[in-house]
Amino acid sequence: MRSAAALHRLLDLLPVFEGDDRVRCRFTLVPGSHFAADALAAVDAAGARCIPWAQALATPHDLILTASPKGGLDGLRGRQVLLPHGAGFNKALPQEGSPELPSGLDPAFLLNDGRPTAALHALAHPDQVERLAARIPDARRHAVVAGDPTLDRILESLDRRPAIRSALGTGGRRLVVLSSTWGPQSLLARRPELPAELAARLPYDGYQLALIVHPNEYSRTGSFDLARRLRPALDAGMVLAAPYEEWAALLVAGDVLVTDHGSVALYAAALDLPVVAACDGAGELVPDSPMARLLASVPHLAPAAPTLPEELGGPDRPGGTRRFAEQAFALTGRSLETLRPELYKLLGLAPPPYPVRPRPLPVPDRAPHTPAAFAVRASIEDGRISVDRLPPWADPPFHHRAAEYGRAGTRQLQSAALLYRRANAPAPAAGWHQEYRTAADWTAEVFEEYPNCRTAAVVLSPTSCLLRRDGDAPFSVHLAPARAGTRILRADPAAALSAVHTWIAAHPDGRHPLPATLTARLGPTTHQIRLEPATEAESGHLV
Repeated sequence: MRSAAALHRLLDLLPVFEGDDRVRCRFTLVPGSHFAADALAAVDAAGARCIPWAQALATPHDLILTASPKGGLDGLRGRQVLLPHGAGFNKALPQEGSPELPSGLDPAFLLNDGRPTAALHALAHPDQVERLAARIPDARRHAVVAGDPTLDRILESLDRRPAIRSALGTGGRRLVVLSSTWGPQSLLARRPELPAELAARLPYDGYQLALIVHPNEYSRTGSFDLARRLRPALDAGMVLAAPYEEWAALLVAGDVLVTDHGSVALYAAALDLPVVAACDGAGELVPDSPMARLLASVPHLAPAAPTLPEELGGPDRPGGTRRFAEQAFALTGRSLETLRPELYKLLGLAPPPYPVRPRPLPVPDRAPHTPAAFAVRASIEDGRISVDRLPPWADPPFHHRAAEYGRAGTRQLQSAALLYRRANAPAPAAGWHQEYRTAADWTAEVFEEYPNCRTAAVVLSPTSCLLRRDGDAPFSVHLAPARAGTRILRADPAAALSAVHTWIAAHPDGRHPLPATLTARLGPTTHQIRLEPATEAESGHLV
């Protein structure tokens, strides 16, 4: 392996050997890559064993698996199996090898003394065999169409879409996935402002943003600096995918992909997701490749466009992109069962008698991030309240600012007209000597600490809150879920608080008799909000 990306490709293949104690897998780092640092960390995270390069050179091997033809592989002793580095051969780097040729088709990397170095080229589609044979005729007899193990893992995980969306906290929102490959033509290099721009234009309760970053970019930049650069979008709720497995889980959960010319676009097309191109790959994109055809056919998101492509916010529907993936992937769902006999033939062993199947992707194990402050656009028309919450740095106009006490910064709290906090049950694990206030007392006292505050509230549960207007008695807010077919959709109760604050602001004389029922659009769904005098239990809830 030369990088974490190459390692990840190998890990998706290795289930072909599961359960076989005749096979022992060891990894080694091929020197010379700029992206080697994270490869060793990825091996360690997988719990695998890595041997030094010098030992790998000195030791004969029964089989050598690699997902990159670069480096000093000809120094290794053993038959080599070469897997594609990504979804086909769509990208050529001008500064490496032969101009305009992907490394997986480049004789400069695939020949040693004029002879093919690989005993087996495991390719994903018959067209790739033809493209290889056009450059290296002798390689045809070493090539086999074997599908794509990574795609098969994605397809094996489609029934996990609800669980993945639940883990991400997506709910009824539209999950917009951004994808950036690496290098000077990548999305993050060409349009570094795009994540924050979309966060400022797509209301939080209607859309969830996620970003997939190529492992090479993680290696080049480092997680710390990458998060620093993306901080505005991350604080606005964007999910940054881990470079192994989680990126693919985001595709399973996603509703639309905004992309460059990286392989993720073709994996999304295999799911028939709508695809929007943010940049075109310029000189790196191989003409007339499946990726080039895909990007030429989909809508483009122009810089500073006054309107966004309807695919970002349109209703759920097939994206019409699968036909391009079919030009890059064959034998879908059968990659491991196709590869296993080929690999065991090279080993001179009979394959195990039990079937092999791709491992489903794990459901992400992460706590959803909710922003701590919002600029809120709100209006009332024909008795219906509409609420759109955006990052606090979004362009005006907006109706009010809202901030979560205990999480938002001081300036955000000081400028907010709506302050709220989320109640937590007393936790003895934190120690018995604790200090609390009742929800009624806290909502009464917070106005003195923050003079700009006009409405204070405590979120008591996913469906109920206690809210107080400055100078008034507290009342309860009950948020009913919305229905979409057979689905029951809950909204963030803090969004309902913004709706109630908007309703109160429309009655400056203070005349808002209770009980009352409000109709509010919170993101994509419409909810009923019931207002009633607060009960003793609600007022006395500890915070």
